[in-house]
Amino acid sequence: MKRNDDRPSKFYADLNFLNSPDARSIRILAEYLGPLSLFQQENISGTIVFFGSSRALPLAKAQEDLRQLRRRLKRTGQPVRESEEWKRTQRKLWLAHYYEEAQELASLLTSWSLSLKEKSRRFVVCSGGGPGIMEAANRGAHQAGGKSIGLNISLPFEQQPNPFISPELSLEFHYFFMRKLWFVYLAKAMVIFPGGFGTLDELMEVLTLIQTKKVNKKMMILLYGTRYWKEIINFDGLSRWGTISPEDLKLFRYAESPRSAFKIIKQELHKSYLNTNDRKRVKEPPLPLKPIL
Repeated sequence: MKRNDDRPSKFYADLNFLNSPDARSIRILAEYLGPLSLFQQENISGTIVFFGSSRALPLAKAQEDLRQLRRRLKRTGQPVRESEEWKRTQRKLWLAHYYEEAQELASLLTSWSLSLKEKSRRFVVCSGGGPGIMEAANRGAHQAGGKSIGLNISLPFEQQPNPFISPELSLEFHYFFMRKLWFVYLAKAMVIFPGGFGTLDELMEVLTLIQTKKVNKKMMILLYGTRYWKEIINFDGLSRWGTISPEDLKLFRYAESPRSAFKIIKQELHKSYLNTNDRKRVKEPPLPLKPIL
């Protein structure tokens, strides 16, 4: 590539080179150093990560969709209860309750975090930046008057950042593994709401990292929605078959309501990061952190 004065451009200014296969390592490094610099500037020392389905709708939207479908089916004379579309829409209504509860929990955690009045921003809500449970988490933090992070990913079916992320903390990644690194890097707790393949992938990877002690810090895992998770994953069965140890069942806890989840997370974070009288309190290094992966 040539500049206007016919001198060759420097390689770091050559977009064709930077987007080529030969520069892949540079792009990967940029997705590490860029967020690191941003979080230093924003003085963020810890996060609480929310995972969950991107398909969860706000409750009011799900209820309106169900009402409109009922009216349409009645107009056309179709039996409402036998319609597959009705069953799908009802499932969306069930999932919508988790949207509302994720929003409430994120609001409770953000209000508590702001009350700590510390110099650095601690326990900042962080999501994958998209719709559904991710939006609910960012929305709850926004409702409580706090900042929140959105770690979005560019996909063939475009996932747009939700409008409740703090604009200066809205990031977009190309590489899934670099995005996952930043989910874990600052996390002090993770809340896993009902979700699909992506949520299961994130949950299992984090549990593996903790189980194999590749994460060298205290990080609690909370599975929100006991009925859902015990139906989807038979953790007890894994233990009975001997493919995980009985001790591995202690790597996570369950919660059924925003208030109970808030109580569990708050207690664990106080014990590990805030209780100055506890000799086992984790000493948090400032950014840049020592490797945790």
